[in-house]
Amino acid sequence: MIGQIVFDPLLPWTLLWAVAALAAALVGFAAWRGLKGWWLRALAAVCVIAALAQPSLQSEDRRPLSDIVLLVVDQSASQKIADRAAQTDMAVRRVEAEVAALPNTELRKIIVGDGAEDAGTLAMTALAQALAEEPRARVAGAILVSDGQVHDLDVGTDMPAPLNVLLTGHAADWDRRLMIKTAPAFGIIGEPLSLTLRIEEQGAMPAALSGRSVALSIAIDGAPAQVFTVPVGQDLELPLTLDHGGQNVVQLSLETAPGELTDRNNEAVVQINGVRDRLRVLLVSGEPYAGERTWRNLLKSDSSVDLVHFTILRPPDKQDGVPVSELSLIAFPTRELFVEKITEFDLIIFDRYRLRGILPSSYLDNIRDYVLGGGAVLVAAGPDFASAESLYHSGLGDILPARPTARVLDGGFTPRVSDLGQRHPVTEGLEAGFAPEGGQQGKEGAPSWGRWLRAVDLADPAGQVVMDGPAGRPLLILKREGEGRVALLASDQAWLWGRGFEGGGPQLELLRRLAHWLMKEPELEEEALTATAEGQAMTITRRTLGEAAHEVTVTAPDGSDTTLAMKEQGPGRYVATYDAPDIGLYRLKDGDQDQVIALGPAAPKEFEETIATEDRLAPLVTPTRGGFLHLENGVPALRQVREGRPAAGRGWIGITPRNAYQTLDLRIAPLLPAWAFLLIAALFSLAAWLREGRR
Repeated sequence: MIGQIVFDPLLPWTLLWAVAALAAALVGFAAWRGLKGWWLRALAAVCVIAALAQPSLQSEDRRPLSDIVLLVVDQSASQKIADRAAQTDMAVRRVEAEVAALPNTELRKIIVGDGAEDAGTLAMTALAQALAEEPRARVAGAILVSDGQVHDLDVGTDMPAPLNVLLTGHAADWDRRLMIKTAPAFGIIGEPLSLTLRIEEQGAMPAALSGRSVALSIAIDGAPAQVFTVPVGQDLELPLTLDHGGQNVVQLSLETAPGELTDRNNEAVVQINGVRDRLRVLLVSGEPYAGERTWRNLLKSDSSVDLVHFTILRPPDKQDGVPVSELSLIAFPTRELFVEKITEFDLIIFDRYRLRGILPSSYLDNIRDYVLGGGAVLVAAGPDFASAESLYHSGLGDILPARPTARVLDGGFTPRVSDLGQRHPVTEGLEAGFAPEGGQQGKEGAPSWGRWLRAVDLADPAGQVVMDGPAGRPLLILKREGEGRVALLASDQAWLWGRGFEGGGPQLELLRRLAHWLMKEPELEEEALTATAEGQAMTITRRTLGEAAHEVTVTAPDGSDTTLAMKEQGPGRYVATYDAPDIGLYRLKDGDQDQVIALGPAAPKEFEETIATEDRLAPLVTPTRGGFLHLENGVPALRQVREGRPAAGRGWIGITPRNAYQTLDLRIAPLLPAWAFLLIAALFSLAAWLREGRR
């Protein structure tokens, strides 16, 4: 039980002090005049003032509360380098034992891992949250076990007690790191781009290695690496040229020297999305007709497409007396297009073109060679394809995926996606993504789009038949030829869908996919292995035309392999999920398909600075009178120090006992009633009068 004197004045303290000052002045005046009872008058004044202040005795029943010590343990990735994990475990065990030996003291342990999205070590955030959960009057101190590489120093902790840091690592540690300073998110295929990188040295570098050039290896998409010797401490411009669309994974690796602290920051992975600058398309229409504008509208609607369109208004064998100047603005530059600049085109489309002597056979042979070398040709066939003037009877016939039978199938029919087409990315889900407007729904098992009215009969299909026409005859055939691709559409009636005939159909989506497949866009490859990641969760997708079950082998950055069974999610699409254990470059393989994917940032923040240091935390530790102790010199002892005294020294750290308590009961009783103080004051006044009178 604790007792103390408290006051409950009848007057404000300001007025009460004024009364006391007046009484003191009067007593002083009486003493100056030599009155013998001045001291009695002073006692009377004190009693009057005490009566006004109402002193009381306050008694409390208190229960002492224990002190709380906060132990923040950094278990981020940088704390796993070398023997830092062992140092941390040893320090934690010692602190736990020391706190357990102190009387009336509790320990709160907070574990700090890697921050989300490469935020680094958020030790100060964890400490601030722990302080918010505990009564500040009970916090006797905080101890942080870390390498000092903390990345949230802007978080204020407002420590009510000393903060001490137990530093892991060694004074002799040294390290090199590969730093990516600038890296583009995308690049244009075939055009040069550059990365800016720098190799830095940290810590106590050995004299024999400091400033020496090092070997840097560069690999793209998991291909064999090229090795270069580069200087350290300088910004380096690395030129690159992307050769394919989609993700290009660039892996940079720095040689590891013996004795280096870690090789985790000797590698960096950069993912650059390859895009085409402009897609150049040549559209040659054999004659004006209603469907010609369908192709033109499709290609002109894409801002990334440069379209060159020629329509043959009058063949050489037609003589109608109309001047040439009224039929065309420019002459057909056949040699320039099909000889000199043919390789500049990504796609050539022949729309209802027939052999009329406009293009010499040598030019058509040149187009065949253009395809074999990596180009793309699409033939949209009309009745001309079944005649003696068919393109099949030219040099292009060597690469076309089917031959015409000379029959034209007139009459309405509904185009259907074949069984193979259900798995091919050009026609996959085509019907599911189409909703007819004002047209009739298809019969059960039939597509809901409108009919076409004519098709060319084809025989001996040599490619992938993805759509069927009348009586199951081939309608759309795709074929890889040499390094290039060819597509044959055996009808010129796709424009009926665009006009809304019988509800229309997805002609723009079909033709867009077809054109992009021919131009080798990665998302339309029929045999592909791709992966996407969200954090450390990886979704792996295998697209194939086959129907066999698939397994994917995942090779982690440490070289370990994991085999995952893939589940069929739809026709030709198999999916597997994988929770990656660590950041870095992962290799995926399924049969002849392989892929690489990088998880995490190009250069993880935890490994940007790896040398243990006091510099970062010093502004937070010094104001609390705490200090830094290096664990390589041993784990320090724990002491109790008075508030305001230094809380760290050689071989020891301190905490400040707070002597906090909880009040269980409170009682207040006046020392004397007010009338008693007044009675005593009256007696002192009477005594002063008697002493100063004749008696």
